[in-house]
Amino acid sequence: MRIKLTVAYDGTAYVGFQCQKNGTAVQDVLNDAVSDLFQRPVRTIGASRTDTGVHAEGNVAAFDVETRILPSKIAFALNARLPEDIRVVRSERVPDGWHPRFQRTVKTYEYRILNRTHPDPLFRHTEFHYHYPLDEKAMDKAARMIIGEHDFASFCSSGYSSKTTVRRILSAGVRREGERVIFRVTGNGFLYNMVRILAGTLIEIGSGAYPPEHMREALEARNRKAAGPTAVAKGLVLLAIRYPDDDMFPFSYSDA
Repeated sequence: MRIKLTVAYDGTAYVGFQCQKNGTAVQDVLNDAVSDLFQRPVRTIGASRTDTGVHAEGNVAAFDVETRILPSKIAFALNARLPEDIRVVRSERVPDGWHPRFQRTVKTYEYRILNRTHPDPLFRHTEFHYHYPLDEKAMDKAARMIIGEHDFASFCSSGYSSKTTVRRILSAGVRREGERVIFRVTGNGFLYNMVRILAGTLIEIGSGAYPPEHMREALEARNRKAAGPTAVAKGLVLLAIRYPDDDMFPFSYSDA
């Protein structure tokens, strides 16, 4: 039977989710835990690669196994074998052939910024510290300009091999929670470093370097040089991946 795992992790110590040759990935550790539990080599299939240092609250993986363990109990057994910075928050059975990546999905990301004079040592690995003032209202106005279907060529790092740079954004916005400014975006797919480049552009707008309309200008330019810098990885969190069989899919543009 095929088992779906919803996985949360602090990505600080890892080279991303997907197995790579240049270091330990979250998937390497997850594969080891699954293999140890079932006493045979098991390789999981991941939904989202995530970059080095990026975190997740709801990444998804799947694997096939024959077992008498209840699917819902597999999470408990795996967590006993995983380090503290990786946790399976849900395990469930899905139909045979269900694939976490090769189907229609909706992903939600957050980029988290601590906006005050001094950094917070308790969150040093999970948020970007920016000590200059940020205008979250200008950032929110700019973020809403990306809602809809657009060519995001300006917001993609070089070396990306996708057939198209067109993506559909269902919702986007920026809010302030005390000393923290949070950019949240939901879409049907994202280009390489797209959310981090959007965040870098929004930070420039929030700092007053550009007006909110600069976001639309960068979109229309379809040129990487028109957008802002790539924001550091540690502020980015993959919140959730939703599938057609989920209760909240499809959902309205205002749900994110």
